[in-house]
Amino acid sequence: MAERKPIESWLTDMDGVLVHEGVPIPGADAFVKRLRETGRPFLVLTNNSIYTPRDLHARLKRGGLEVPVENIWTSALATAKFLDDQRPGGTAYVIGEAGLTTALHDIGYILTDTEPDYVVLGETRTYSFEALTKAIRLINDGARFIATNPDETGPSAEGALPATGSVAALITKATGREPYFVGKPNPLMMRAGLNVIGAHSESSAMIGDRMDTDVLAGLEAGMETFLVLTGLTGTADIDRYPFRPSTVVDSIADLVERV
Repeated sequence: MAERKPIESWLTDMDGVLVHEGVPIPGADAFVKRLRETGRPFLVLTNNSIYTPRDLHARLKRGGLEVPVENIWTSALATAKFLDDQRPGGTAYVIGEAGLTTALHDIGYILTDTEPDYVVLGETRTYSFEALTKAIRLINDGARFIATNPDETGPSAEGALPATGSVAALITKATGREPYFVGKPNPLMMRAGLNVIGAHSESSAMIGDRMDTDVLAGLEAGMETFLVLTGLTGTADIDRYPFRPSTVVDSIADLVERV
């Protein structure tokens, strides 16, 4: 196997890697500080489309993590970039929060429920039956179906919550139409993120806590991959998958000296 180039750029998932339920994971502050001190290009990624980068910057800062707005890349931003490339100045019916609607407004999209080009499904804590019914009818009438990410559940203090992937499955069952998922593990999100920071996959690394999204996305984008055990994947889970991360570490603290 050819030896990989030294890591010059870092992409890291947020939940389960840097924070857990909003609380910084030990070592996360040192890792982010080291990235900023060395001037390494980096992005903090999240499949969660609820928040804008400014929102996430403020939430991370309250926990002691200073991540500039321009170093945050969400599935909402990736979805907006994809739609802007595919159909500039288009229209969309959106189910989601400010992170998604703001990203689409910023690329000049018109949000409408009248003959939209796309139905765009994102994350929200208040999925309504009325909105889902409208989405189903619009898709049946010819709107293209896009979803920000395929995550089936999300974490909360009370336990798992149904997430975009689960709701997308409901719409698919009702329409017979599969969505195009833009977020991880689609390598499109990773490659678009690499372009944002001017990085190349052969000299970049992806850090994540999930095999099925973070590691798979990094692998398919051609990056070195690091799995941390502070999130959803445990050591016993790794062998269930037909692929492996480049390296498994206990937490982000183990990677500070790698930067």
